[in-house]
Amino acid sequence: MNPLATALGLSEDKLVALIASLKDRGETVATAESLTAGLVAAALTTVPGSSAVVRGGFVVYATDLKWGLAGVDPELLAARGAVDPEVAVQLATGARDRCGATWGIGLTGVAGPDPQDGVAPGTVHLGVAGPTGANVATITVAGDRHEVRAASVRKAVDLLVDRASGH
Repeated sequence: MNPLATALGLSEDKLVALIASLKDRGETVATAESLTAGLVAAALTTVPGSSAVVRGGFVVYATDLKWGLAGVDPELLAARGAVDPEVAVQLATGARDRCGATWGIGLTGVAGPDPQDGVAPGTVHLGVAGPTGANVATITVAGDRHEVRAASVRKAVDLLVDRASGH
């Protein structure tokens, strides 16, 4: 039993299958996480053998770390704020490139309870960057901080599964 996966509402079987699939293909993953503060990387590394796949990650909770660690364009951050779809893409790309991974995952959003820069709680942007480019998804989650963060982790894993399997 995987207590973290359970707490996040993640399928342990899905995590194991994802890690095995990436390992079989010789692919790796890295994360740049804002509102989830490392929960995606933590969930991935609950799987035995994940060290062959997970390169590392950045917790970029503070806006200046989004550009300082993950390489997000500071002009983008100044113009649009930290909670923006393009920021998620740049977080994913920065994680991939700076950690030397095949795949990058980037998450930014508002877990609540208060809005941030005029963005409502529950708004989350998730980027996945891979060998053929980057994609972004936006979700809106009702609930408290735990529910928003858990849903964000589940969606990030789902996006990586879909992208890495060629869907």
